[in-house]
Amino acid sequence: MNIRSLTRGDGVVIGAAVLLFIASFLDLYSAEGFSGAPNAWETLDTGLGVYLGGILGAALIVVNRCLPQQRKVAGLDLGTVGAAFTVLVAWILFWSLVDVPDGIEAGAGLILGFIAALVLAAAAVAGPLVPALKGSLVPAPRPAAPQPYGAQPQAGYGYPGAQQQPYGGQQPYAGQPQQPQQPQPPAGDFSPFWFAVPVPRPLYPEDGSPTPIAELAPGTWYLAVEQRGPGLVAQTQDGRRGVLQDTSGIQRG
Repeated sequence: MNIRSLTRGDGVVIGAAVLLFIASFLDLYSAEGFSGAPNAWETLDTGLGVYLGGILGAALIVVNRCLPQQRKVAGLDLGTVGAAFTVLVAWILFWSLVDVPDGIEAGAGLILGFIAALVLAAAAVAGPLVPALKGSLVPAPRPAAPQPYGAQPQAGYGYPGAQQQPYGGQQPYAGQPQQPQQPQPPAGDFSPFWFAVPVPRPLYPEDGSPTPIAELAPGTWYLAVEQRGPGLVAQTQDGRRGVLQDTSGIQRG
């Protein structure tokens, strides 16, 4: 699971789910001169069927985002199922708030629960649609300095492996200058660079096959080694190479 694939919309979903959980422990109703009003957990239909349903819907949305590949239940995407849960919970709490019995008033648990459910449903539906909510929740760290293609990479985040010593070589003696390694850029005007994607995107084989070989995740740096039409030939941390067809919105290192 990759938490760096979470978006700002997912962050709103998580915050609203926490608020809904807190509201479930507060009084559902209030009346003057009356104490000891029930909370959501004192009746299973409200606690498990409504409040917990909204929390589970949020969990499905977040888990689906963190998985390398989206999962489906009965042909439906997990995120879609989770969003449907959140909308249903907001609908139920709305009518519970409107239809408060005579002689009592809505308590903090019902009011706060409806607000949390409304925000949760709005974020679940608008998250994939609103550009401001589609941005990465955890920004990708910038690499210290992009290395020329062909030069040995420094150990660090975004590229596998550590600095290697020359075969059979030794550390230079004190005072003896070390010969710099000559970069070997590929032919043409293209200069390799590090980049990160804003949302998960598939990486296709270089032979043009339609089945992706990997999925590039936000929060991870990849090396672009070649321009291939409108796309880029990218290299993953485990050394696989493929074509990134959708390069819109990528962040260059």
